[in-house]
Amino acid sequence: MNPKERAQYKRLVLTPINKLIPRLALPAVFSMLITMIYNLVDAYFVGRLGTSASASIGILVSVQSVFQALGFMFGQGSGSNISRHLGMGDQKAASRIASLGFFSTLLISLVPAILGLIFITPLMRFLGSTETILPYSIHYGFYILISGPALAVSCVLNNILRYEGRAFYSMFGLVTGGVLNMIGDPILMFGFHMGIDGAGLSTALSQYISLGVLLYMVLSGKTISRVSLRELAWNRTYFTAILKNGFPSLIRQVLNSIATATLNICANPYGDAAIAAMAIVSRVVMFLASTMMGIGQGFQPVSSYNYGAKKYRRIRQAFFFTWRSGELVLGVLAVLCMLVPGPVIRIFRDDPDVVRIGALALRLQCIAIIVQPLGVMTNMLFQSIGRSRQASFTATLRSGVYYIPALLILPRFFGLVGIQSAQTVADILTALTCIPFTVRFFREIPEEDQTTEVDLAYQKAVASEAKNKYAQES
Repeated sequence: MNPKERAQYKRLVLTPINKLIPRLALPAVFSMLITMIYNLVDAYFVGRLGTSASASIGILVSVQSVFQALGFMFGQGSGSNISRHLGMGDQKAASRIASLGFFSTLLISLVPAILGLIFITPLMRFLGSTETILPYSIHYGFYILISGPALAVSCVLNNILRYEGRAFYSMFGLVTGGVLNMIGDPILMFGFHMGIDGAGLSTALSQYISLGVLLYMVLSGKTISRVSLRELAWNRTYFTAILKNGFPSLIRQVLNSIATATLNICANPYGDAAIAAMAIVSRVVMFLASTMMGIGQGFQPVSSYNYGAKKYRRIRQAFFFTWRSGELVLGVLAVLCMLVPGPVIRIFRDDPDVVRIGALALRLQCIAIIVQPLGVMTNMLFQSIGRSRQASFTATLRSGVYYIPALLILPRFFGLVGIQSAQTVADILTALTCIPFTVRFFREIPEEDQTTEVDLAYQKAVASEAKNKYAQES
């Protein structure tokens, strides 16, 4: 066991849960918030161009979700396998999985980018653009499509760093891109008078800069696993394992994309104000929910590594500590946001119709935010330990099984209110569905930790280090 592996074992297996989870979660939460903030900054500055321009941001969310889907599928699939293999002491397999995941994503993500650029006008119409929104969505969509591969590959590198417990380095890469985008938006949009093109160019540049920073972190030896052409070799077993463990992320992101398109299409009869209002609400709610995603990301490397090392008691402790923390944080944020929904919407678009529609939708969705942690934790648990069947099913619940049908059914009975309340209904049903899955899992796994070869290797390494230190002092 080399020094890096020994340090990782000490951090992920021996550090008290109440210290470890916050230490891993805080950088993840911060990076998630910065990512969400620069999405909100886009919405804020683009909103100054008009309601139709603001609505175009909502149209392009589903396109970004496609690239995020590929990135999270290969990233989560690679990361969870890397962490479990490191937990079993197999560094060679971890490096081969990291390289295979990285280069596969780079190649595959070029396909939707090229097809999207070729068919950009019909694509924007299909995603719900009206004639007034279409010019904005085409211009903004061009930059989103050319930066799509960078977004996908960044997701892979981000997950490799996170699953090895290198949350700070992951945060630094994401935050760098986010801050540059926030600075670039006003300069390019209004300083250089580029309008919607300035917002798109700023987003594209920030994505590629973020990719460069994350790539440097991995190539400079900050991780135990390595990404290189030397480690790249086709291995059907590893590739299948990546897809199997990453499939829940693909499902989740694809359904998010479909759900966003469905939302825009269902809101279309109510006009640009409804599309813009729901786009703003979606981004605000994503911003609030990103704190739970960050907290959960602090849990994932702990659960995957300890599952590989057969530390079942520790997994149980980590799950419930993270769940309680998420409930506390999201509960406070939801209550604060429910008190001032109108002013929050008005930040992004001071249009009476947009504010009226968005305020009710935001208040209803804040109710649902309180129950989100259980669904998030259940899905993250199963994905991080490699139980892809349960992870895939729970990944379909929020945006697919419940949300899309709610969008299609509720407006028939309640009109626009049905659209505004659809996410609330979906989140509550998702949490209720996840309860039996969580209870059954913790009844199945052993109550106590088990000793493995990794434990013996660590003990041997520590004893050898102590012996050498004693010999030097003597």
